[in-house]
Amino acid sequence: MTAELVRGQNHPLSQARLEIRISAGTPIVAAAALSDENGRIHGVEWVAHPGAPTQPGLEVSRQAAADHRLAVDLDAVAETVHRVGVLLALPTGGTGPVRFGSVAAPFVAVTGLDGTEIASYTIHGLDAESAVVALELYRRQGAWKVRAVGQGYAGGLAELLTDQGLPQAQQLAGSINEAVAHGLARSVQAPPPRTAEGDRSRQAAAPALGPDQSGAAPQPGPVPPVSPYGGQSSGGPGQASPQPPSYPGATPDPSTVTQPSAPTAGGPIDYSHPRRQNAAPPPPPPTAPPAAPGQPAQPVAGDATGWSMEERLYNQVWGMFEDLARTTAAYRSAVDFAESRMDKELEQVLSDPRSRIGGQGDAAREAARARHAQLVDQAREALDRDLAQLQAEADVVEPALPPAYARWDNPVWHAYRVPMEIPMALRLGDLHVPEAERIRIPMLVRLPLERGLWIDSGRTASSDGSFTDAHSLGRLAMETAVAHAARLLAVYPAGEFTVHVIDPAGSGAQPLAPLVQTGVLAAPPALGAAGVTDVLTRLTQRVDLVQMAVRGGAADALPPGFDTAQQLLIVNDFPHGFDDRAVNQLRYLADEGPAFGVHLMMVADREESSAYGPLLDPLWRSLLRLTPVADDHLADPWVGHAWTYEPSLVPPGSQVLQQVLAQVAAARTKYA
Repeated sequence: MTAELVRGQNHPLSQARLEIRISAGTPIVAAAALSDENGRIHGVEWVAHPGAPTQPGLEVSRQAAADHRLAVDLDAVAETVHRVGVLLALPTGGTGPVRFGSVAAPFVAVTGLDGTEIASYTIHGLDAESAVVALELYRRQGAWKVRAVGQGYAGGLAELLTDQGLPQAQQLAGSINEAVAHGLARSVQAPPPRTAEGDRSRQAAAPALGPDQSGAAPQPGPVPPVSPYGGQSSGGPGQASPQPPSYPGATPDPSTVTQPSAPTAGGPIDYSHPRRQNAAPPPPPPTAPPAAPGQPAQPVAGDATGWSMEERLYNQVWGMFEDLARTTAAYRSAVDFAESRMDKELEQVLSDPRSRIGGQGDAAREAARARHAQLVDQAREALDRDLAQLQAEADVVEPALPPAYARWDNPVWHAYRVPMEIPMALRLGDLHVPEAERIRIPMLVRLPLERGLWIDSGRTASSDGSFTDAHSLGRLAMETAVAHAARLLAVYPAGEFTVHVIDPAGSGAQPLAPLVQTGVLAAPPALGAAGVTDVLTRLTQRVDLVQMAVRGGAADALPPGFDTAQQLLIVNDFPHGFDDRAVNQLRYLADEGPAFGVHLMMVADREESSAYGPLLDPLWRSLLRLTPVADDHLADPWVGHAWTYEPSLVPPGSQVLQQVLAQVAAARTKYA
């Protein structure tokens, strides 16, 4: 039975290997500090924090997050350690809350490795504090206990560490804040919040992104961490999700309806729907019979919250991404722990000359290996159980996805009709991890795109080395770009998305054929240096014009006949045909274009473009890197691993792309 502690109360611990699960309503920093019998921290090496996440017997999350899972092995801490403190702090230097009194009370639970809760504590009564000692695990007469502390500090981590006697308190607090800021800067947007009503009763709790290559969740994302849902998630498996969406409604309350506001000078246009509620909606009604006692609930497509089935499916995909990230991170952490414990035990055996040889030493080594195998088997059993549940959910979710979220081989495309509204998000591919090769998480990015795309045509994009021919890989990269562009055209209403192509050498003629032959391009692909100059000049002038209109508060004063559709520029064979002025225009479009309706998709080999040196670095960093083949480049700092990205390509021999584009072209003619 779980002991619900109040401040100052303690509870005995019967296990040495524990997990500390932390839940808060906002991203927080979690750390753990080792101290002596007087509560004194002797040095920075006694603190596990995002900049140094592992210490003997401790492992903490690598960045700020709303949920954390800390691993503790009390048998592995040094004999001089008498206390293990769990420290929480609000990140500094950002736009988030600066005191715990303005957020929900943090909840901390001590659990066994099987998830059984031993003791829990909700930290009430905080106000101006920005750092707090939540719990304390301490030795008492040879046994370990847990005590609810709840001691807050208005001066943040620096004051907290100083109070615990650390001489380098200021320096360590600064390095922790710097590590957290660095992690957030290279990560994708955090996964969306999971309301109590909409949660699908996962046992796993979140470690410290989400994915895109700069940091899954994590946008899939992935990841981020990347996570992987790109930088728009972004909220994986890339870019990236990026503000995360809320999850689904009741009768609208007039007080919660957001009214559109007119653009003001120097401010962004308010695109919020005039009837969209801001209040949290209730969960969807149950659509499946309750599971038998002791059996897992049967998965149902759209069982997350949301205002529509599309939004519920989007949030459900995000939930699947979170769950796969968490369970994989837990498995890897358990395996690492088992290996470190075995190494320690073997080291102890070898350190005693009497047990190096002979039956006693062999028995000790065999026992250490047996314990290692047992721990790994237990971790694998838990992982397989979670993966089976996720696979069952993926099997019902994938067929239910709308065209914007579906793979090209999904039958939903055969019933495709040009939509009347812009969807929430778009699928750019799939995300998976080596431990779960069969489970593919859709990598969804929010619309409109907030970052351009870079389709890497370099040989390094092939992680398995299957492509050694640069020409073949370049062609596949262009086919990938065409598939992404066709999907964008298909999910926008007729006439609300325009595609331009720059192909200076004409090398992309064959992959571009579906776009050219169906007539969905704004104009034939631009060829040569003159074509490059013409297209870039027109698009930069368009961005300048819209930018001036918006910033001047005259967004409705654009010239008659002005094309207000979103614009996509596909650039093939960069930097062929580009001079310095064209490169600067391209950088300008990458930086300023997305905010004013112009998006960039580059098909290029970065190594071939290295002749421009650091001039192009800001351009590469501003784009979301995708690959035409499976590649594990999407780093996910949310859980500290990489997601493998696979592009969403049209099946060989399929005519679905041409059929969809033909409907898009016909709808444009009808509504022109």
